[in-house]
Amino acid sequence: MDTELMTIAGAVDPVPVPRTMPAGDGRVDLVGLARADVAGALVAAGVADARTAKMRARQLWSWIYNRGVTEFALMTDIAKPMREALERAFVVGRPEVVTAQVSTDGTRKWLLRSGGEEYEMVFIPDHDRGTLCVSSQVGCTLNCRFCHTGTMKLVRNLTAAEIVGQVMLARDSLGEWPSSPDGRLLTNIVMMGMGEPLYNFENVKAALNIVMDGDGLALSKRRITLSTSGVVPMMARAGEEIGVNLAVSLHAVTKEVRDEIVPLNKRYGIQELLSACAAYPGANNARRITFEYVMLRDKNDSDADAEELVRLIQSYRLPAKVNLIPFNPWPGVGYETSTPERIARFSDIIYRAGISAPVRTPRGRDIMAACGQLKSASEKVSRAELDRRAAEKEAAWV
Repeated sequence: MDTELMTIAGAVDPVPVPRTMPAGDGRVDLVGLARADVAGALVAAGVADARTAKMRARQLWSWIYNRGVTEFALMTDIAKPMREALERAFVVGRPEVVTAQVSTDGTRKWLLRSGGEEYEMVFIPDHDRGTLCVSSQVGCTLNCRFCHTGTMKLVRNLTAAEIVGQVMLARDSLGEWPSSPDGRLLTNIVMMGMGEPLYNFENVKAALNIVMDGDGLALSKRRITLSTSGVVPMMARAGEEIGVNLAVSLHAVTKEVRDEIVPLNKRYGIQELLSACAAYPGANNARRITFEYVMLRDKNDSDADAEELVRLIQSYRLPAKVNLIPFNPWPGVGYETSTPERIARFSDIIYRAGISAPVRTPRGRDIMAACGQLKSASEKVSRAELDRRAAEKEAAWV
């Protein structure tokens, strides 16, 4: 890929498309609907009969997902009276952009709003790829102690339209319409933004099916990674019904430490989690499971921790790699980042066992866009409130 194409311009995105659906006008947003549901919506609105609805749905699908068009008036292969009828009944929506920031390293972060509630997404450009970090919830179901997002209360699940809308908004901003697999800036998607994707399974599945559709956004499932903190009962379904790459937020190798920093471990322990990883459909040496491991000073970064991580991966015969993530601090957090020397030593122990263990370079720290830092800037709450939220979340699953 031409690296010059990765240049990120400006602190505010000049995106000339509508961001919100007019409040209360009753129109249906076509974004996020499966193709068959688009056809059904056309019939229900009286815009097309059952005989022609499927053909009209194919036309709309191409305009919406292949060309990125948001105005029915521009859909030139549809007759004008039909376009006017579509305009009265439907909308092709996008999330509202509240703010758009650009880091000194080129990372972009958008604060988005839908239905009056805010969430974030991040685009990380690199020399050979561009990765979009997509949110699945407003707030988060979980309360991982090192994660800024985990301090937020869960407001609601994002809809399929809001999830796929993040991808489309990024492509608007990057000027990547019509769809083409060649020369793309946005090449990869990670479901690693705000929220736990497997606690919003149906909407995540519906959105990713649209993203992977060959007639639309056409992003290969090998270019998509879904991250979970360990919602064990949903992992097999994710492999069977979505089929994308799996990343697991492990972060510790003992019950004591993982109970503290990833409290979901009290419900689904390390052994249960790793057994689910071993059974994950499609996992092999060509499609390894990624274990995410945030490096916390004097908490989970000892030689013994690295050796135990190797032992666990080998004992479960997992096709795996380990992403070592230097901790990204945020105001009020009680953890520190491991030293570069300690991280290098930890990585070396894993490498010497024949397991890939790259150290992730922090991106977007200056705009709070790095791993574990996403949180709506509009939400400012007290420490007592944060503790209360954490206790409520934990009580819901133990």
